[in-house]
Amino acid sequence: MSTSAKTFPIWAFFSLLTNGLLMLAVILLLWQQQRLTAFFATTTSASQLNLNSKLQAATPNLGPRHQLNYQQWLDILKQEANVAAEKRPPHLNILVGDSLSLWFPTELLPENKNWLNQGISGETSNGLLKRLDLFDRAQPEAIFVMIGINDLIRGTGDEEILDNQRQIISYLRKLHPTAQIVVQSILPHGGEEATWQGRDKLLAVTNTRISQLNQQLQNIANKQGVKYLDLYPLFASKEGNLRREFTTDGLHLSPEGYIVWRSALQIYSGIELKSRL
Repeated sequence: MSTSAKTFPIWAFFSLLTNGLLMLAVILLLWQQQRLTAFFATTTSASQLNLNSKLQAATPNLGPRHQLNYQQWLDILKQEANVAAEKRPPHLNILVGDSLSLWFPTELLPENKNWLNQGISGETSNGLLKRLDLFDRAQPEAIFVMIGINDLIRGTGDEEILDNQRQIISYLRKLHPTAQIVVQSILPHGGEEATWQGRDKLLAVTNTRISQLNQQLQNIANKQGVKYLDLYPLFASKEGNLRREFTTDGLHLSPEGYIVWRSALQIYSGIELKSRL
């Protein structure tokens, strides 16, 4: 047996396997969407109307929460976390991050789990680090973290972002020792096709830089013994930009984008469950 085979880390094998399955799932999902599009283009059946209504319902509804200031956000999230801590729902999973996590449609979150959404619009890694104690008393089985794009938009350096990520991971491991901590990659943006109101600041951050930052983030996750879920290739076009069908403005996700994310979470959870048996 060769020396390279002996030293090939087992986590790298499972990482390649997981990401390979996720890529296959997304390819199948896109193929299915194309078939559905062709089908519904030639029919006006009740099932089509039902599908359209579900997609509309899954579109993130900003509602009154969009007008809240940061402290009001903290107060609401603390209240919701306290309820989860008191009721202790089974199979509690927590989403932690910025607007991408915040606007994950409840209808599209993986089933058979109870979800606590702790996202805040415009959140940064430093802001998230300071408010992790909001759900200290919760007892989740898994915590999914996605943070960093707002840091980049605001001009924060890579080292500061990565240091905050290290502290976030360390804190979550200490306060939730039985939970599975899953660090998710930062997603690409839409490039020149982006229409988000902060487009100029967004375009100042290259997707190449995001990809390189994700590689360092994966190394940190591996060193700290937590899981890393690489969503970046699932959302990136051949040019490396956020695929237009997965976004509403080049930054935020469309219902189709959340379906891809949902599929990734479902497949990932299934793989992890089997690996524990």
